[in-house]
Amino acid sequence: MDIVKGLEAWSRLLGQDSIIVDSQVLQTYQTATYTTSAQILAILKPSNRQQISPLVKIANEYSIPLYPISGGRNWGYGSRVPVKDGCIILDLGNLTEITDYNEELAYVTLEPGVTQGQLYQFLQERHSPLWMDATGAGLGSSLIGNVMERGFGHTPYGDRFSQVCGLEVVLPTGECIHTGFGRFPNAQAASVYRWGVGAYLDGLFTQSNLGIVTQMTFWLMPAPECFGAFSFSIDKDEELPALLDALRPLRLDDTLRSAIHVGNHYKVLSSVRLYPWAEMEGKTPLSLAVIEQLSKSWDYKAWNGFGGLYGSREQVAAARRLLKKALAGKVARLTFLDDRKLQWGERLAPLYQKITGIRLPEMLKIMRPVYDLMKGIPSSRFLESTYWRKKTPIPEEMEPNRDGCGLIWCAPVVPLDGKHAAVINRMATETILSHGFEPMLSLTLLTGRCLGCIISISYDRAVEGEDERAMACYKELSAKLTGEGYYPYRLGIQSMDLLAKAEDSYQHLMDQLKQTLDPKGILAPGRYQP
Repeated sequence: MDIVKGLEAWSRLLGQDSIIVDSQVLQTYQTATYTTSAQILAILKPSNRQQISPLVKIANEYSIPLYPISGGRNWGYGSRVPVKDGCIILDLGNLTEITDYNEELAYVTLEPGVTQGQLYQFLQERHSPLWMDATGAGLGSSLIGNVMERGFGHTPYGDRFSQVCGLEVVLPTGECIHTGFGRFPNAQAASVYRWGVGAYLDGLFTQSNLGIVTQMTFWLMPAPECFGAFSFSIDKDEELPALLDALRPLRLDDTLRSAIHVGNHYKVLSSVRLYPWAEMEGKTPLSLAVIEQLSKSWDYKAWNGFGGLYGSREQVAAARRLLKKALAGKVARLTFLDDRKLQWGERLAPLYQKITGIRLPEMLKIMRPVYDLMKGIPSSRFLESTYWRKKTPIPEEMEPNRDGCGLIWCAPVVPLDGKHAAVINRMATETILSHGFEPMLSLTLLTGRCLGCIISISYDRAVEGEDERAMACYKELSAKLTGEGYYPYRLGIQSMDLLAKAEDSYQHLMDQLKQTLDPKGILAPGRYQP
């Protein structure tokens, strides 16, 4: 590796202002929401897609490893930090061009630096009748970056990877390819048909280190004639399996067209306020007595769910009837919301709180962003929960890495069967409490057949020893889950060794692909490799 000659060549290509070697800036890129050790050598910030291919060729020439990021907001999984030492960060955040938009066929083509907030603003400015899919990752999160980790959102297009096509990819050798029909000249269907003809390659470039995606087409959702939301809750953990089993048929037959999110009381409380230090007299973890006491004023229960209904007025009305019937006797409360009801609720909330003592105004502050997410409206409101155990006010400009927010996510996927959810809940609750943290769980009905479970270990990195305790908690929980056959859909930089559990023949194939596409091993070493 000849870093000096590499930096000189990159300087001629990009300009000196696009190369960062300042130690303080490097340190911010080396900081995540948990302990990391990888050191980086420099940061490259190209200004256009055309620079990526020659940039990668220089990395090959001088055998310098590159670690590409889109926005670097991979909080809870490693943020911007590489898996291994000695990498150059390739920051694609300046690639913010929306290169194509077709309102009739409902798609948009964009670069890695395009954020949720940017795309939403783009559609608003055009008074577009189309909705984007949104996640809770904030206005500044990269759309392509989330798809590269196969993230999921809240609308009927929430399985994001199934709603994209036409990737432009720079391979580790510097060669540029286009997937699907995009590899043919003047291909008219490149943005509307995922498969193209011949071998389908798009999936190879997600959760891998086989290429750098520099452009992608996203399909957008036509705004439905009618949209409504529903919320529900149950009083006890023991009621969770029956609830999920009742929702499954409605998800399978497409009565419920989008992801349904169900969170426990720890998760809800962390969304509406910081840790109740005063009520707990400075002690951790949060006791059941206090969480139940707070539930009376915040009006949440053991498990609380939210989902959307989409279609014609007749379809939404029919879905409501079917949902009422399915959940009868299985929930403590089922409430239906629409724009009018939510507006009235926000107007009457202060009076409601005065009469009942229930903090409806503050609950609506979290309910409104959740409701909006299901309409494709992104928000940074959900980042507040990363400050859960901090003892200082949440800053106006939130940056969890900078502010010492501790967050590790564990994300197993299980069959959509109540008995599996009960096992996950028991394992996570027992393990996380035993390490002195709060077991924050959300269960998402990703399809009619599987649940995505997001388990949060949230803490304050400023507290001595918390980093070590949190990582020990994560490792124990991960070992228990995988020991029972529950594997995560997504890995943090600290957990790539989990892939060593895969069958040898699969890993042999991946090694062959890596050797063929990246003979010098310069692209994201260690990323999704055991």
